[in-house]
Amino acid sequence: MTNEQLLQLVKTVSLQDFEKPFPDNARFNGRLRTTGGRYIPKERTIEINPKYLEEIGMDEVIGIIKHELCHYHLHVEGKGYQHRDPEFKELLRKTNSPRFCRPLPSMKKNDTLRYQCISCGHIYSRKRQVNTRRYGCGKCKGRLKKV
Repeated sequence: MTNEQLLQLVKTVSLQDFEKPFPDNARFNGRLRTTGGRYIPKERTIEINPKYLEEIGMDEVIGIIKHELCHYHLHVEGKGYQHRDPEFKELLRKTNSPRFCRPLPSMKKNDTLRYQCISCGHIYSRKRQVNTRRYGCGKCKGRLKKV
């Protein structure tokens, strides 16, 4: 999908779900890492993360577009367009737009380290490495070993 096709999709979604035109710009931004999209008020531009289209699909992208259009239309009308504003929450509910996007499958980390107490056998799962010389079991004060 190109930026022009994305712009046409945003215009279509805006007319269908919001019954308002979208005369401004929308584009893909591959540098977005932690979000599906963003609205830039100064430029009146919507940016979408292309990885969501590749990994999850069109339905998720349309949800992201609807969310960003909520920001856009409220900003243009001079109303509260930030996540904390009640007008924004109400428009999300009316248009059946998602509040958050799902995490990308490629960003999910399943790297958990497992440690076991030598004395009582209790198992600890941690995302970060633990210094077993310095830290011990919280239940019996025994030594830990990496499993």
